[in-house]
Amino acid sequence: MATEIDGGALVYKVENHKPVYLLEKSATSDFWGFPKGHVEGDESLEQTAIREIKEETNIDAKIDTNYSVDAEYDMKNGNHKVVTFYTSKVDDPAVTLQKEEISDYVWQPYEQARKTITYDNLRNVLDQINDYVEKKLG
Repeated sequence: MATEIDGGALVYKVENHKPVYLLEKSATSDFWGFPKGHVEGDESLEQTAIREIKEETNIDAKIDTNYSVDAEYDMKNGNHKVVTFYTSKVDDPAVTLQKEEISDYVWQPYEQARKTITYDNLRNVLDQINDYVEKKLG
């Protein structure tokens, strides 16, 4: 079994002193999650997250590498995947989707995002990241 390594981020903006998260819907399934993708060449996980956010949403993101959460799962093809998620605070960006990969997006506060996300392991990532972000926001 091969291990695939991905980098991604929970992109958020602040509204009324609370984080509002960017969720993406896959163009090939009913999966809702966060920007992420495969590490290419000798990219760092941070560089991968920045590139994937740009490719999928056209947002020029800055990554906070002070905190990250890993999600691990086994894929249908038999491989094991490890995704490292960082945070990326943005200021009310315009989103342009990469239609080949992403069919839709929403900005949602924590409780609503938690209901929209498809998989429990990503809800766990959101829970941990939201705790970190809310502490940063004070």
